[in-house]
Order: sequence, then structure tokens, then C-alpha cells
Amino acid sequence: MITIVASGSAKADRVQDLVDLALDLVRASRSEAGNVSYDFYTDLADPAKFTFIEVWRDRAAIELHNATPHFRGFGEKAGPLFAGPLDIALYRKLT
Repeated sequence: MITIVASGSAKADRVQDLVDLALDLVRASRSEAGNVSYDFYTDLADPAKFTFIEVWRDRAAIELHNATPHFRGFGEKAGPLFAGPLDIALYRKLT
């Protein structure tokens, strides 16, 4: 399994717009065959900071996810809502 952690901040005046888009993305992504879990978090100290934590069966599942209309649509619509680029890292669980 592969875990993806993606973090970023929304523009201060676009927080709710980003939340709305992200929740749609999460719902659609959870229904994908290769998805183990897909969660969306906000920082308690700064509500404009967000983190996605996703667990996928394998790289093939991630590639299929990245090609879905809901993922591509999120990227197009949400890109201008972020204050800067996302920090994205992939992890392999050791224990």
C-alpha cells in the first residue's frame, strides 16, 4: 500500500470554496476500487491549512485515480484557490 500526504493552504478569502471542492473529491475518491482510505483535514491553529491523507492499494490505483474526471476537475477548479503549491509526498508503511 502507498500513502499520499498532500498539504497546502487556501487563500484566506477562498477557504470555504476549497473545502466544498475537496469534500466532493473525497467522496468520489473513496468509491474507487483501489482506494483504502481518503481523508481531508484542517489545521486547528490555522483553518486555511489543509492536509489530504490517502491510502491506495498500489501505484496502478494512484494512476487510475489521477486520470479520473473528479481528480482532474478538482485540480483545475482548486488550483487558483490555493495560496501556493501543494507539498505532496508518497510513503510506504514499514510496520
